Amino acid sequence: MSNRITTLFGIQYPIISGGMVWCSGWRLASAVSNAGGLGLIGAGSMHPETLREHIVKCKAATDKPFGVNVPLLYPEIDTIMRIIIEEKVPIVFTSAGNPKTWTPVLKEKGIKVAHVVSSSKFARKCEEAGVDAIVAEGFEAGGHNGREETTTMCLIPAVRTATQLPLIAAGGIGSGAAIAASMALGAEGVQIGTLFALSAESSAHEDFKQYSLQLQEGDTRLALKQLSPTRLVKSKFLDQVLAAETAGASMEELKALLGKGRAKKGMFEGNLEEGELELGQIVSSIRSIKNVEDIMKDLVEGYQTAIAQLTRTL
Repeated sequence: MSNRITTLFGIQYPIISGGMVWCSGWRLASAVSNAGGLGLIGAGSMHPETLREHIVKCKAATDKPFGVNVPLLYPEIDTIMRIIIEEKVPIVFTSAGNPKTWTPVLKEKGIKVAHVVSSSKFARKCEEAGVDAIVAEGFEAGGHNGREETTTMCLIPAVRTATQLPLIAAGGIGSGAAIAASMALGAEGVQIGTLFALSAESSAHEDFKQYSLQLQEGDTRLALKQLSPTRLVKSKFLDQVLAAETAGASMEELKALLGKGRAKKGMFEGNLEEGELELGQIVSSIRSIKNVEDIMKDLVEGYQTAIAQLTRTL
């Protein structure tokens, strides 16, 4: 599985874990990197010095490349980027903002940059900004989503046509066969969130993980579209959000309902009723908690099996 993504990041397999809030700490990131992929620390739920602690621990736990995912709307973005540069993090994935702002600064320090997009329009802007790779994320993904609501199967070929940069597919990918499908559409790597969020090394609460194993098709919904479209798992809180949206709640009313700390309460503290629970549609196919090493083995073997089956079919 050698290609431009593996060469760019210096990894064995073009498989990248999502930098998910409250799930992607140093244990998950280092485990993915040690298993041959690229592990990401999710800075979006960390105070600056907490991020530094996770970076230091990740460097101690792996001698392989790893990265940090940074939402560009983070309120202390200057401090976060300073820490990343000081700690010599080799790779940064950015999202939720203009890549032109920080890409030149990071690349000047020798840091490789990938940016997450939800449309071919934004992919072209990424190329103009000078990023090294693009993550095209379909609306099947958990957590914050693009407003276009384009599925991964439609998005990947559109972005492939729009840019020749190394392309990473994301959203709805949880098997080796899905990796093969993504490659067939023009991707050269994949970013996987939900599958790793429910791994043994994920920092998500055990109650959240066990609850998620019971979810069926249709048990996630894209909500909070007036604020920032977010795919949420069924819960009392999601019911409240959907009821408010149906009643025509204003943006201010939705902000008040969301409040602060909902995601931490749900995914990290395990409050399944009042917390914000974010996972992708692929969750309905996950029925056990596995360690990262086994997940990576399943993904690689599944990819190889899918390619062999296609070859026989053709």
